[in-house]
Amino acid sequence: MQYDYFYGAQAEQFSFYRIPKALFTDTQFKDLSTDAKVLYGILLDRMSLSLKNHWLDEQNRVYIIFTLEEIMESLNCANQKATRLMVELEKKVGLIERKRQGLGKPCLIYVKSFVTPK
Repeated sequence: MQYDYFYGAQAEQFSFYRIPKALFTDTQFKDLSTDAKVLYGILLDRMSLSLKNHWLDEQNRVYIIFTLEEIMESLNCANQKATRLMVELEKKVGLIERKRQGLGKPCLIYVKSFVTPK
């Protein structure tokens, strides 16, 4: 299959996920898989939607709601891989934190800053 070129203003018609360069260059993230880095970029992208929806907790921290099924769909992967990537981001490097809401409700996900470790 051959693809056509972009012409003029067509080059600006798409939106993109942004993955912080630090995830690829900083030694603290060297053991993080590329798939987990991509997922982090997707989670960062969802932050703007959460802000528009005023999804802030009592401490003014932005959270997102992004189910495992949505992760599986976004990355075109199985449940086991999506779960492993979330664990990798949460337990291995601490870039996210999940807060359970209760039975049958999705977790709140706090996407943490890769710039300022505590």
